[in-house]
Amino acid sequence: MRRGFSLSRRSHTSAHYPVNVTPSPANSSLDADLELALRLADAADAQSLPRFDAADLEVSLKADRSHVTDADLATERAIRDLLAAERPDDGILGEEFGAGGDTHRQWIIDPIDGTANFLRGVPLWGTMISLAIGGVPTVGVVSMPALGRRWWGVVGRGAWTNGDGGYRPIQVSQAASLDEASVSFQSITQWADAGHLPELLALAERVWRDRAYGDVYSYMLLAEGRLEMVAEFDVKEYDIAAAVAIVRAAGGRFTAFDGSDSITDRSALATNGVLHDAVLELTRSAAS
Repeated sequence: MRRGFSLSRRSHTSAHYPVNVTPSPANSSLDADLELALRLADAADAQSLPRFDAADLEVSLKADRSHVTDADLATERAIRDLLAAERPDDGILGEEFGAGGDTHRQWIIDPIDGTANFLRGVPLWGTMISLAIGGVPTVGVVSMPALGRRWWGVVGRGAWTNGDGGYRPIQVSQAASLDEASVSFQSITQWADAGHLPELLALAERVWRDRAYGDVYSYMLLAEGRLEMVAEFDVKEYDIAAAVAIVRAAGGRFTAFDGSDSITDRSALATNGVLHDAVLELTRSAAS
């Protein structure tokens, strides 16, 4: 499943990525937004990767008792600095420094998704960058520099990932039966705390394979066609916005757990699209 992954700490440069994601001049503004998002990811990687597994990493607790590191803060600052220089009229919502500015064009940032992994030296963490237009995530970039991997997409125009010195398009799987589906549920405790453990157990009994890959990595596996479903709870907009854009760009479907089209519901259900209604039917039946 991890064919083509590299654990080298190589840097990313925008020269490795397409600038014009389609030949259509009508979408040149989105080309510029995507190109900027990729450069934001470069700036983020330059801050986060040198601090990964560092002996002197500074870790503290936020008011909600979640961890934050000096790398989280420095990474979000680097992104904000570049946005201030190049998109001063756009708004920003970031995990560490909150929201400000215009909400019609809003950059939604999670500087390090998977901070618990980051501070324990586990390489499954990444920076999530999205541009939401009118509240809808439209451009998304996810960078996981400890794996040497990056994913990006524009809704309606496709999604890509890097590898083997270049990049390639990605697409969700076409699995049409739950018997064929591989799902990632994040954690048993998360589902139990949200009151949805019966639904998780019913799902696990119904599908081919269930695993808890966790955090943003699960969504990228879905976008690549390696999974058919990911769901989680107690998520903020910055936890999912970039994944929403990339999964949808790759042909998948992304809703709240109840099926509503919202990124503010504090829950997420992402599938290959083909199985979305079947998953909703199964979970609703198990909950009743």
